[in-house]
Amino acid sequence: MKTKTILYSVLLAFVVLSSPTGLSAQEGERAGRFDAGKMWTFEYAPSDYFTETYGFDANEAWFERARMAALRIPGCSASFVSSNGLLATNHHCVRGRVAQVSRGDEGLLDNGFYASTLEDERRIPGYYADQLLAIEDISDEVFEAMDVADSEEGRDAARAEVIAEVRDRLLSVERNGPDSIWVQIVPLYNGGRYSAYTFGRFTDVRLVFAVELQLGFFGGDPDNFTYPRYALDFAFLRVYDLDGEPYNPEHFFGWGDGVREGDPVFVIGNPGPTSRLTTMAQLEFQHDVVLPASLNFLDTRLNALAEYWQAEPEEAEAFDVRNRMFGLSNSLKASTGRLAALNTPVIIARRQDAENNLRTAIVEDSDLETQFAAIFDEIAEIQVAKMVYGAPYGAFRSITSGVYSSATLRRAGAALRYLSAPADSESVYREWLLAVNDLPRDLERRYLTERFKDFERYYGSNHELTRAALRGMSPAAAAENLLANSTLAEAGLTAAAVNAGRLEASDPAIQIAGRMAPLYTEYLREFGALSRRERELAAELGRARFEVYGSELAPDATFSPRITDGVVKPYSYNGTVAPPFTTFFGLYNRYYAHEGAFDWALPEQWQTPPEGLDLGTPLNFVSTADTYGGNSGSPAVTPDLKLVGLNFDRNMEGLSRDYIYLPERGRNVMVDVRAIRAVLENVYEADRIVAEITTGRFYRTEAEADAAQE
Repeated sequence: MKTKTILYSVLLAFVVLSSPTGLSAQEGERAGRFDAGKMWTFEYAPSDYFTETYGFDANEAWFERARMAALRIPGCSASFVSSNGLLATNHHCVRGRVAQVSRGDEGLLDNGFYASTLEDERRIPGYYADQLLAIEDISDEVFEAMDVADSEEGRDAARAEVIAEVRDRLLSVERNGPDSIWVQIVPLYNGGRYSAYTFGRFTDVRLVFAVELQLGFFGGDPDNFTYPRYALDFAFLRVYDLDGEPYNPEHFFGWGDGVREGDPVFVIGNPGPTSRLTTMAQLEFQHDVVLPASLNFLDTRLNALAEYWQAEPEEAEAFDVRNRMFGLSNSLKASTGRLAALNTPVIIARRQDAENNLRTAIVEDSDLETQFAAIFDEIAEIQVAKMVYGAPYGAFRSITSGVYSSATLRRAGAALRYLSAPADSESVYREWLLAVNDLPRDLERRYLTERFKDFERYYGSNHELTRAALRGMSPAAAAENLLANSTLAEAGLTAAAVNAGRLEASDPAIQIAGRMAPLYTEYLREFGALSRRERELAAELGRARFEVYGSELAPDATFSPRITDGVVKPYSYNGTVAPPFTTFFGLYNRYYAHEGAFDWALPEQWQTPPEGLDLGTPLNFVSTADTYGGNSGSPAVTPDLKLVGLNFDRNMEGLSRDYIYLPERGRNVMVDVRAIRAVLENVYEADRIVAEITTGRFYRTEAEADAAQE
């Protein structure tokens, strides 16, 4: 783990040190047709493009079947794969839930799970799956109300009123099937269009099957965002109806027989927010302020967790440090890729050309010019104003996080308000103060040290906040000193002091909070106001962009349902060619090459190749489909809507997709359905699931499945 964090620091230092001041473009580069991506929405379905490009009838019924068979689950995507509510998704999407439903010392996360009967399927508390039932474009309603308002506040109020009316209207429509109905208003093109999505929510979702963690996350963090990959990142869930019976969806994806190089695939899911339609000025702010601050925070907190795990392994395991590190590491790699993209002259040149084209189109249309020509300059002025707050942006990053920031400083902020609160609100701040839970002591010390380093890094050693925090000591010594002398260092001491009326403003942690509060308050107020105005301008620019290009230009992702197209295709990298498919032979090659080291370890039953498993079976494959975070678990289907893969990752070259879609270099990575079926049959003997996905036969008990096999 120590070696890994050193490598991260070296990579981070290389990216940051190689970053030029400002953005650099390569002369002569032109924007491509799909630079803004292929994350198509279902309300602006690309029927003609799909039909012409892939040679099948991509009609309205086809898109409806694709939409209704796909679902959104917390943080990920999934899909119906049987008429009895069986869902397929990624293992990493339900990793925390597998641990949640473990009983006693079962250790299902490490040991895997298979419900051999319907009765054995385990309900996941607080879990849900959402199905997009209907879409309505409400842009005209929203804009008609907003355009007659005479102030920014009036526009906000008008928009909110229309949205509330639309929600009430759509919620009054009776719909059968799901447990409940809810409506989400989705701004597209940064607010240039508005759609009302009606979702059906299923709240009885049960775990059916999960592989062992070592298979689901084979290769661990070192292999994350890379290819070739060899991960069995899949799991099965089942949706139940209000009567406690398996739900019978009208639409589901049939189980496919796999794909070949050159075959088209369509990936349906919920990609998280992207930044492909931002202006060049906004990209520069990302490059100069946002990404460096993000990288610093992620790198330092990942190192703090790694050092804590090394120092206190048993305690760290109980605190779920492993999963927390996975999350930080994933974000660190992604942010590193984003910064590398903004340091790539070709990418910047293509983004600049796209902006120039839009500017020209606006100027050449007199109506658009009158309304929108000044927006680029206004957005640029806001970026300059935001630069003033670069120091607090970095120094206070995630300071309220209950997982990655000091509990002592969070208590100090609450205590400052509690001690100065009027009598009628004192109880609120008291409750807030006492609700802050302790972190493990060693981790708290490391987080506090890193926060003091942040103060010094962003404000300088002579700033009053830095001096108040360090008191002439190093950040590490100051953290030790504060924990030894502050009542707020522990939840129990804090509660005792509050209950006895002994909490004093002279407490050293409260003294630091006192220096921090005016800086933090000003930052939240001013930066927030600038950001709100920026969003309004971005929405106006979105309207202009839609007037120019219409739906031929895909909107940025919004963690709402999208469909993207691509083809199975290899790519060149590092002087060689990455094959479109990997196999189980490759998995064992990795296992033996690394001598079963932690990230490439295999469960005992896998250490010798299981009898009957053809090691030449395709395991993972890649395509040019335009995926992003949130597409994990997304079904990859053929033109006849057969499931052929489950999306679970991107390659390093695809990390630039926050800003641009480049199919010549980026690839999405999927688990092949042939591998899933092979291991269900030959390793896990999950005959009940195999029958359901391949023949449609639904067995409630293991005995029924066994009898059918005989």
